[in-house]
Amino acid sequence: MGKVAAIIGVSLAMGVTTASALARAPESGGLSATAIDHHMRDYIERTRLPGALIAVTRGDQVVYAAGYGHTAGGEAITKDTPMPLASVSKSFTALAALHLADQGRISLDDPVRKHLPEFAMADPRAGRITVRELLQQTSGMSDQTFPELTLPAADTLEGAVAMLRTAPLATDPGTRKIYHNPNYSLAARLVEVVAGVPFGDYMATTVFGPLGMTSTRTVNTTLDLPGAGEGYVRAYGQVVRRSHPKWFVNGAYGVVSTAGDMAKWLITQNGGDQVFPRETVRIAQTASGVGGSGYGMGWDTGRTAGGAPRLRHTGWLLTHNSAQTLLPASGYGIAVVTNTGMISGDDAVILTDGLVDIIEGRPDAGTVPFSMTADPWLGGLALLNLGLGLVGVHRARGWARRRTGRPVWRLVVRLVPYALPIALFAGLADLIGFVMNRVGTLDQITYVWLALYVWAATGALAAAAVVSSRLVHIVLVRRTGTSAPHPVG
Repeated sequence: MGKVAAIIGVSLAMGVTTASALARAPESGGLSATAIDHHMRDYIERTRLPGALIAVTRGDQVVYAAGYGHTAGGEAITKDTPMPLASVSKSFTALAALHLADQGRISLDDPVRKHLPEFAMADPRAGRITVRELLQQTSGMSDQTFPELTLPAADTLEGAVAMLRTAPLATDPGTRKIYHNPNYSLAARLVEVVAGVPFGDYMATTVFGPLGMTSTRTVNTTLDLPGAGEGYVRAYGQVVRRSHPKWFVNGAYGVVSTAGDMAKWLITQNGGDQVFPRETVRIAQTASGVGGSGYGMGWDTGRTAGGAPRLRHTGWLLTHNSAQTLLPASGYGIAVVTNTGMISGDDAVILTDGLVDIIEGRPDAGTVPFSMTADPWLGGLALLNLGLGLVGVHRARGWARRRTGRPVWRLVVRLVPYALPIALFAGLADLIGFVMNRVGTLDQITYVWLALYVWAATGALAAAAVVSSRLVHIVLVRRTGTSAPHPVG
């Protein structure tokens, strides 16, 4: 599982943080480099965040680009340190596909199979899926019908597309937005087939290169990420170092970039350096409206706490999280990546929202990941589970003796409630999947929210121990009129 890195927050607070600015904004009239640095350091100190990169732009100017803390491997993070962008990658894949459309090599309303005959699913409706529907996440594909994160990972885009052959659709194409990573793996495969070069090469020469993002690349699996994707998860107020299982990520969440490069990306997306036609960028940033969806093509539309328009896309790996945000009204762009993963450490969004508060004139709320507040309670409840389990085991002999002669069915009925904690633990992945609209595994819950997993596991363990002990004593009492000695403790 890795080890608890309790010294991380202390070392960061003492100034081990590495930060370097590409440019400095004026101290008045907006968000300053000094304010950003103070915000980052304050957050790191109160949350023990191991490491992060940040880029902030305004119009065509870089306000700040820096790195803080260290990687899981112990290397200092600077503005030039590559980190995984997770699902922020989708906006890059969308731009690549839109560029092909600008060249007339594809149409967004072409069926995918027109350009990618290899694409097949166990559903005749798949033949109607268009390029536009892939990019807008309205293809009808879903985790519920193709649980990609529970399946063996492919090694190539071609292999990832081939895995879809056995999957049905959840809805008719073009009728509902359902967020599903394979939409973008499929779009990336289409790009490389139409372009006639590997997707990574196409991105390097057509997207990253022209934007000057020379330290940015896209990879196939998490094993190809820096440090094989190793990072941290939060638990009980600490950060725990964890490796990352193998996932296929290209197209959907496989881009690796730096703070310096992300500043260039934000400028392009905010109407600055026009390497790509402004209309192309606008199309990606415009909500589809399908079923009321605010999702465009790799961008989500919405509003800030102050009511201003906002464009955003977040990203989650099990060990990292990210967020890119545009504020069209003020011209700001913000990108943050941290080496903490999933919902128990959604630091990137919290850091970003804090900066938005400053931009809009609100004080920093001092927000921390919710697990830092919830985990102590869950830890206490986990200890209570174990305590109640020990008491129940200790009293099992007396329980069995008091029920001597009662019908078996009545005894079974008395034991049924103990099945609930066991069922909860067994179905925890499904429950979390329902809430998040994703399908995962119990092992993945140890990354997503370790304290929740431990609470549910101790409840199931205690219940199973009590039931087993009572059953043993019931059998002994009925056979011999006696029962086994009290267990030690």
